Amino acid sequence: MVTLAYLSARNKYRIEREEKSGKGFADFIFYPRKRNLPGIVIELKADSTPEKALEQIREREYCEKLRREGIEGVILAGINYDTVRKVHQCRMEEVKK
Repeated sequence: MVTLAYLSARNKYRIEREEKSGKGFADFIFYPRKRNLPGIVIELKADSTPEKALEQIREREYCEKLRREGIEGVILAGINYDTVRKVHQCRMEEVKK
């Protein structure tokens, strides 16, 4: 799923993996090439919850690097993979500056 997002977004976004931001490393940060697009931060988890992934994004301030570049709107995506049930879960939220 992330690979498809990566491939379809690379013309509109500069995508960094394991990007140092805030108080740690975000799994993926999508930097918009045009100012009218939101930034995107993706945190991946296994055998956890998407809510925990979103909580980590907020607690570790992964959006700070985007904000320092003047990007006001950011979409947070927390994705969890349950290795037992073989199910993905995703939660997203939009934050403004």
